[in-house]
Formats: sequence, structure tokens, C-alpha cells
Amino acid sequence: MTRTITMRLDEETYKKLKAAAAAERRSLANLIETAALRHLEDSEFVDDIETRDILSDPDLLKRLRSGHLQARKRKGAFVRGL
Repeated sequence: MTRTITMRLDEETYKKLKAAAAAERRSLANLIETAALRHLEDSEFVDDIETRDILSDPDLLKRLRSGHLQARKRKGAFVRGL
């Protein structure tokens, strides 16, 4: 099911987005939706370089395993307000 939302944009931002959408021959809504989804994908998932860095850090892996185990047992402290 699709949803309709309302956004408020200042005139300059609207013109920039509208021009970008026109240059790519797509709607403004599609441009905004695609940009939002790309942002989520980039911020939610690690890339190959980040994965390699994580896997090559024994101390980090130890802390991640410990945190995972504590979370599964519903024990430990969680950081809030980041």
C-alpha cells in the first residue's frame, strides 16, 4: 500500500530538487524517495572495507560477542542518547 506525505521545502531547495528530477526525467517524489532509501542503505549496512576492518580487530570482535551474549540474556547496560 502506498502512502502520501506532505513536505515543506524552502523555495531554493524545491528548485534544486525539481531541477535534479527533471534532469533525470523522473518525478520529484521518485527523486526524494530514491535518495532517502539510498541514505538508509548507506547508514544501515557496512560495506566490504568496514567488514574487513571489523573482522581484523580481535578486541572489537571480543566486545561485540560479549555485548551480543549480554543482549541475548537481557543483561548488561545499553548506551542511550547517542
